[in-house]
Amino acid sequence: MSAQDTLRRNKTAIQQTLCSDYMFILNKVYERNLIRPRDYTNLKSINKEHVEGHVVELVDKLMHKGEDYCKDFLNLLQTDDVQQTYPELTSILSDTSFLSKPVQACSADDNDVPPPESKRRKEDQQYELNSRPTGLCVIINNKDFGPGKERRGTDRDAESLAKVFSWLGFRALMCRDQTKDQMERALKCFSSQSELAQLQEFDVEEWSDGAFAALKEAPRHGDAFICCILSHGGKGVVFGVDQQPLSLKQITGTFKPTAQSTLAGKPKVFLIQACQGAQTQRGVLSEDLQADDSCSPFIPEDADVLVAVATVEDHLSMRNIKEGSWFIQAVCQQLKEGCQRSEDIATILHHVNNEVGQKEGSRQPGAVKQMPEVRFTLRKRLVLSPRGD
Repeated sequence: MSAQDTLRRNKTAIQQTLCSDYMFILNKVYERNLIRPRDYTNLKSINKEHVEGHVVELVDKLMHKGEDYCKDFLNLLQTDDVQQTYPELTSILSDTSFLSKPVQACSADDNDVPPPESKRRKEDQQYELNSRPTGLCVIINNKDFGPGKERRGTDRDAESLAKVFSWLGFRALMCRDQTKDQMERALKCFSSQSELAQLQEFDVEEWSDGAFAALKEAPRHGDAFICCILSHGGKGVVFGVDQQPLSLKQITGTFKPTAQSTLAGKPKVFLIQACQGAQTQRGVLSEDLQADDSCSPFIPEDADVLVAVATVEDHLSMRNIKEGSWFIQAVCQQLKEGCQRSEDIATILHHVNNEVGQKEGSRQPGAVKQMPEVRFTLRKRLVLSPRGD
């Protein structure tokens, strides 16, 4: 059995045991270089009543780092001094044998040994998401385009997005029925972290306790940013409720980092639920239905962006008036499943493409299809994780 599987099988018992002296195990994990100084600082800043949530977070963080880190963590749990502090671990890990040398307390010399280059490389290839909250998820929900032009089902999409990204540790904020000019100005406000008073004209709401309510606290960026646009659209654009177009290039460009930007070097994900034209996409039969390292301190200004659009250019996207759109509902469902498997966002969106691509929009198979499109300049793996606290 792999170390990850061993941890997963014994996770609840291990977490309950470590809660008895959280700071001891946190210090031991830090001494072994299993977490970075930034993680250590965040994880030690807790109140007594939140210990359980932070133990869960510590164990989850180590599990997400991969097999090597899980093996080293299990080795640590079987050392003499750790098992003296948590005697219950002896029985919990009785069938575990990952230690490569006799069980003993760590020496000072052992603590000074840096992690292998392979471990550092794996960690460097993944964006660090340590902030609380993880970041902002901004949703622009354009529903009312005038008499007879209501985008029915879009509220279901907005709620699904708010639920899943709140679960992933983001603050979910929403603006309803924005004109092209309002969308442009609202996005600039979010990009620059404007004060609460400046956002009042956009009637920003925040997801809290299962519903959207008036925003009470100014938004602040974390370690990642999500922007979801739910609207009508055309080729390369989305429409405000005044039917005026705002280009996808301008939307993403609003968050292009500057030297002072808090989003520089951080992942920015854009989910666009909008048609990209008026053509209906048809299906075809298929027999197959089934960087190197750099020391430069500079990164391209267009780096760290992912744009996922509901459909390819020139084509329609499908939206159920009760259940929501094919694309957004697939995104939310695949995030729920994939994030628990520690999959990165690109892998999850592959699942989304496959799920949406299999749907049929007509009783005649192949007559009405939809194919989302994903493009990105992400430099690392973006792995979003449920937050237990």
